[in-house]
Amino acid sequence: MGFTYVYVLVSGRDGKFYVGQTNDLRRRLRQHQSGMNRSTAGRLPVMLVFYEAYLSKGDALRRERYFKTTKGKVTLRAMLADYLKSGTVRN
Repeated sequence: MGFTYVYVLVSGRDGKFYVGQTNDLRRRLRQHQSGMNRSTAGRLPVMLVFYEAYLSKGDALRRERYFKTTKGKVTLRAMLADYLKSGTVRN
């Protein structure tokens, strides 16, 4: 049984977050960085700034949906407070 990852990318172009989930984080990150993902292709370059691993895909999907809510974005900002202090991200 493998992991399902919830990940957060930050765009070098607009400084905003992208939240997603995958069972192969390295492959998915390569896809994002090469412009193969419609949601991030226009926001390149992107950088991985956070991820969590789950044994249950359902748990990962729930966490991904949460991070996409207003409250989830507040939680992400709190979790990444030191990184955000650098002024790189505009979320």
